[in-house]
Amino acid sequence: MIILKNIDKYIDSRFQRTFILKGIDLEVKQGEFLTIMGPSGAGKSTLMNIIGMLDEPSAGEYYFFDQPVHKLKEKQKSEMHKNYIGFIFQAYHLIDELTVYENIETPLLYQGVNSSMRKSMVAEMLDRFNMVAKKDLFPEQLSGGQQQLVGIARAIVGQPKLLLADEPTGNLHSDQGKQIMDIFQKLNEEGITIIQVTHSEDNAKRSKRIVKVVDGLVDSDEKVS
Repeated sequence: MIILKNIDKYIDSRFQRTFILKGIDLEVKQGEFLTIMGPSGAGKSTLMNIIGMLDEPSAGEYYFFDQPVHKLKEKQKSEMHKNYIGFIFQAYHLIDELTVYENIETPLLYQGVNSSMRKSMVAEMLDRFNMVAKKDLFPEQLSGGQQQLVGIARAIVGQPKLLLADEPTGNLHSDQGKQIMDIFQKLNEEGITIIQVTHSEDNAKRSKRIVKVVDGLVDSDEKVS
């Protein structure tokens, strides 16, 4: 599903080249639940953004469902991102001016889903996450845990093939974090491929494979026993 070959990401200044990622090789099969770990500044979020097509590598090859992403035009990448990838962020990134319902509906508008279909898809998400009573509230009226549930609902409403989660429980207390990880495991059982970045050993153990990134390099790649 995902093949990264010799991916570099660097910043050039006048006198030197600073590498954020160097020579990354990574393969992710459909249906995997993968965790990326490593110290702050190791390049984890940059790697995640490249996989999610929010950032471009400086060098190397990226294949997504056999498509050479590194050769695609911006519009083609944007279409792929929109139709295949859901993104969950630590800081929720909900739109403050939109209600819970409207936030969840947003990706479907981008995908051009018709009105009646949108209604049923959003209703299904509200039902799944027990948020029917909160559908007309705004993000500031929700707790952190509830905002992250809305973030997850928004990320999966369009039925993506790949779910990317960058520190999804970083701002939550442990019970809320556990609930989020329970949801991830369930989604993975339903067939969604998940890649998460986390500092939490407990969250990492919920996945099937842990890739450690140190100083922009893959330091280890092991199955979770």
